[in-house]
Amino acid sequence: MQIEIIIIAVIVFGVMTVGGQININQLISDNQMFFLKLKESDYDFYLRARYGNNVNTDIMFNKRIRNALIIMVLGLFISIQNLSSIIILFIFVVGYFVFKMQYNDLKKYYNNHMHEIDSMLPHYLKNMEILIQHYTVPVAIGKSMDDAPEIFKDGLQEMIDAINAGDDTIEPYMQFARRYPVRDSMRMMRLLYRLSLGRQERKQEQILTFSRTISNLQQKARETRYKNRLEKMEGKTMQMLVCTGFGMMILLILAVVQMIGL
Repeated sequence: MQIEIIIIAVIVFGVMTVGGQININQLISDNQMFFLKLKESDYDFYLRARYGNNVNTDIMFNKRIRNALIIMVLGLFISIQNLSSIIILFIFVVGYFVFKMQYNDLKKYYNNHMHEIDSMLPHYLKNMEILIQHYTVPVAIGKSMDDAPEIFKDGLQEMIDAINAGDDTIEPYMQFARRYPVRDSMRMMRLLYRLSLGRQERKQEQILTFSRTISNLQQKARETRYKNRLEKMEGKTMQMLVCTGFGMMILLILAVVQMIGL
């Protein structure tokens, strides 16, 4: 009997959702401020790092909320006759797990491509040195926009707009660093801000300091990439040795058993 009730409940829920009596998207929209508190600070960055700047981060986040809510509602329907505090807690845990699935997948993608993504910003700043020698930092950024990595273009435009609007503080640079939390982004943006404040007569010296620092960050990124690659190779070698040793042990045991049987 319970199975029939669950099936009927699921069908009714589906029909009401399709018919508009239950509007999950409206529910999410009405409680957007609450749901945004669940949004991870680096979610937009991870999303753009994987799918590019054209992805709509709000729609993707709302899908996460919707999927979690559907799973929780279905869980309540399934357990309607045996509801208890433990079951309700379990349903919320499952819903939270569903909500976190996409974020964890994006984070895993970033970790697998971390060195490639982290190297984009210092490489871009390194290529901008020639422009900085002839123009101010905001003008140099504007002229380098076409050559900037796609992932950074929106953030660079927002930074230039804020500076052109009269914000001569470090905040536009820090806002960019927070939006794109790649390795050493805060440090690089502070360097760029200090370079924008430099006097003209000391500009060449400051550019040299900036260049050396960016080169050091690039070198550190390369060393980290080679180190991780070496550790990965060592891990695979160790797995191979363990599997080989385990196989030899099994063969030895089988040989001993066969000898005893004879």
